[in-house]
Amino acid sequence: MTSWPPARTILLCLPALALMSVFAAGLVLLFLSSLTVGQGWGADNYVEFFARPDLRRTLVRTLAMAAITTLLCTLIAYPVARAITRAGRRSGLLTVLVILPWMVSIVVRSYGWIVVLGNRGTFNSLMMWTGVTEGPIQLLFNQTGILIGLVHVFCPFSIISLLAVMDRADPDFEEAAASLGARPYESFARVTLPLIAPGLLTGASIVFLLSAGAVLTPFLLGGPRDPMLAVQVYQDVFQLFNFPRAATATMILMVIALLVILPVQGVERLLTRRLPEGDGQ
Repeated sequence: MTSWPPARTILLCLPALALMSVFAAGLVLLFLSSLTVGQGWGADNYVEFFARPDLRRTLVRTLAMAAITTLLCTLIAYPVARAITRAGRRSGLLTVLVILPWMVSIVVRSYGWIVVLGNRGTFNSLMMWTGVTEGPIQLLFNQTGILIGLVHVFCPFSIISLLAVMDRADPDFEEAAASLGARPYESFARVTLPLIAPGLLTGASIVFLLSAGAVLTPFLLGGPRDPMLAVQVYQDVFQLFNFPRAATATMILMVIALLVILPVQGVERLLTRRLPEGDGQ
């Protein structure tokens, strides 16, 4: 096969290089802003961040909420993706239903949850009407509301990531394991899980990163007592105009998220290389 001339290759890569250059320049400016201390430079902003208990709690809360959201999305995504892959002709329609929420703004979806979960919303009205509870259950403007909103917004990413690998997985493997006497949980642990692990890890990585940096959903469904770090950054920029502290929090969150995600991506690549070639064909 004739290789393309280097000049044409570079020309085709120019749009991507331009976007990467803008992104890299933004990161550099963000890092420099985090080092701004008055009229000079230093790491005082980082020292202050970790010295403040409220900011440390916000960081831990953000990572914990992202981890719980990732776990819940993964647990929901597997049975849904499995049902879609076994739906036959209806799989296309079910896939459309999964991605349909992406066609609606996150703001609209978050306000929809306010209508459903509010003290006088659909859920609490039903609970009080049936006599399950005497008063409304507080499901909004706390961590519960944030968690519900994040799972609803980001669960499709886990489902689509799983569908990408489950569509290629050969169902004969499970049937062969069952014919050899493997119990359902053994078949899942030894056959199904290794095949779908790359999709699980990809979806988990996407959901974790998006959840850790989410702004709109925690802002609309959360409360002032339980802010997430991205909301704190938003307030620092648009309300307090404290750009150095916002840049510091952003850099810390980005570095910690990368330290969590990069090993996961390494495991994913290792598992992908170990998969049998041409599975599902």
